[in-house]
Amino acid sequence: MQEHGNISVNSENIFPIIKKFLYSDQDAFLRELVSNAVDATQKLQRLAALGEYEGNTENLRVKVTTDEKLKTITISDQGLGMTAEEVKQYINQVAFSGATAFLEKYKEQGMGDKQLIGFFGLGFYSAFMVAHRVDIITKSYQKDAEAVHWSCKGDTTFEINKAVKKELGTDVILYLNEEDEAFLQKASIEEMLEKYCKFLPISIEFDGKTINNTHPLWIKSPQELEEKDYLACYKELYPHAADPLFWIHLNVDYPFNLTGVLYFNAISHHPEQHQHKIQLYANQVFITNEVKDVVPPFLTLLHGVIDSPDIPLNVSRSALQADSNVKKINTYITKKVADKLEELFKSDRKAYEEKFPSIDLFVKYGMLSEESFYEKAKNFMLLQTVDAEYITIDSYIEKIKPLQTDGQQNVIILYANNPEKQDLYIQACKQQGYSVITLQGQLDSHWINASEQKLGKVQFRSVDSAPVEQLINTKKDNATSLLTTEEEEQLQNLYKKAIEEPGINWAFEPMGTDDLPVLITLPEMATRMQAMAALQPNIGTKPLLFLNVTVNTNHPLAKKIVGLADEEAQLTLVKKAYQLGLLTQNMLNGADLTGFIKNIAASL
Repeated sequence: MQEHGNISVNSENIFPIIKKFLYSDQDAFLRELVSNAVDATQKLQRLAALGEYEGNTENLRVKVTTDEKLKTITISDQGLGMTAEEVKQYINQVAFSGATAFLEKYKEQGMGDKQLIGFFGLGFYSAFMVAHRVDIITKSYQKDAEAVHWSCKGDTTFEINKAVKKELGTDVILYLNEEDEAFLQKASIEEMLEKYCKFLPISIEFDGKTINNTHPLWIKSPQELEEKDYLACYKELYPHAADPLFWIHLNVDYPFNLTGVLYFNAISHHPEQHQHKIQLYANQVFITNEVKDVVPPFLTLLHGVIDSPDIPLNVSRSALQADSNVKKINTYITKKVADKLEELFKSDRKAYEEKFPSIDLFVKYGMLSEESFYEKAKNFMLLQTVDAEYITIDSYIEKIKPLQTDGQQNVIILYANNPEKQDLYIQACKQQGYSVITLQGQLDSHWINASEQKLGKVQFRSVDSAPVEQLINTKKDNATSLLTTEEEEQLQNLYKKAIEEPGINWAFEPMGTDDLPVLITLPEMATRMQAMAALQPNIGTKPLLFLNVTVNTNHPLAKKIVGLADEEAQLTLVKKAYQLGLLTQNMLNGADLTGFIKNIAASL
């Protein structure tokens, strides 16, 4: 048996859901009602543009007023108002959108593609989240239309009567619940208007003041703006923040509509402090700070505004819905940011280098999280040497390739993640003619791993990881042992007797420098694991399984040790040399450190 019919909705059941569960934030009621008032005002302006209304539409505004005695909040507009029939149609029918109906009606006049703020037809009912009674007093722009008074006490019944109202427009009067009377406070109203209505396209007045900027910078053409305008806009958005480094003006009308401004700020080593600063708007109505679906994660480090009527919102206009437009917008903004950075790099290299330390983390985060961004960023990502020289990745590889290549033809990039503490190793590398870069940012260990995979035959090695001589395929003519074969064997036995620690990988060989009697390094993988563990301090670090200990047979101390007649004296010197090596890695602690310091003090 086949049947057809209509699904019925019980208004008595759905009404409490709309009132209590539709909006995640209770203060959204003011956003919805003010937005409706703005819609009504814009509709009247558009009718005037079509010649269907002859009255004055200049200086129209929306007013928000309170009455502490009556416990009411009133939102008043000077828009096109409603007739009794329209009240029944737009207010009594839940989810009937007046904005949608208006655009459909005037579609042939070219208005169908100009979206108004409201289109779900549910915003009005947000009033009942805070009010036990709501009244509407409205007068239509239509000639001879009578004013109407509609009233509802928060259930499915209503009253509608004639009213006395001279001026056209609509007043929505909320009689607040006792538990919601805090919304009557001036500071509370100002906070809500500041949050949601700061950039609405119609003037909003409260307490005798206009609280919004009806023509924010991002809806203007970049050609008519100067640097001071962008800085003023930034201060309006973030009053207490330091000035931005630079910015990108977004202005798209195909294949979607989008405007906005994204500001680059100096980013510290804690990216989480910078997130959720981009504000998402739809037709100048604030929606949310959560824009992770509109932009990829690394772009959430930026500040600014994205405004688009094409971003799909849920019914309560407080979150995004999955939609193909979101991916298009995401892709476009990523490309726009990459193009801007490359343009800055090419047009003024010196200025870009000055700004780069402040955006280094941002660029690396983007390279890690977005494949398309990585490919573009290779052109403007800069490496900094320990001598403060900036150079692009490809240029640096070409520069060091002749000298810093291992037996498998891998280019070895030496880096310091703590130049102050690694200075001894840095100087040793520089003495041998090797170049060292600094990589001490929060994401650098991850960036190194990703870059090795992307760049092919390129490997990164910390200056205090495995000995440089084992990494670089270069022999030094002056690296000659001071010991005979017998003396070197004796030295090995002394070190292994004095240092009875497991997991040591011993090497006895001449180095290209006589500055270091003992070089202790960590395996490269251990260095990276330590750096990653530092990002999650609560997890802690696992103990290292082994150390690379290279005894420099080109150092005078090696000759001195084997030349002593007393084995006890030899073992004492060996322990001191080993402790000196540990000290260079900040691995000498507790009683060993105390004893070492006392020995040094006693020898002064």
